[in-house]
Amino acid sequence: MPNSDLLPSLLFKINQNQLALEAAILELTLWVEQRGSAEVAGNVRGALDTISKNEEFINLSLAVLMAPE
Repeated sequence: MPNSDLLPSLLFKINQNQLALEAAILELTLWVEQRGSAEVAGNVRGALDTISKNEEFINLSLAVLMAPE
């Protein structure tokens, strides 16, 4: 497999890791929020919002890269 064929798969796996981290951080955010630290939870949600905003572009880009030519 040429290196150029590895790039889409690598990016896909990195994206999966990013989404898994997002889910884990969201769980921790809920835990923090339940313990009365709404300000911290709000800050984390703001950071997670960036991941959500970029998700559609990343998925579309990966689809293009992984499409057979």
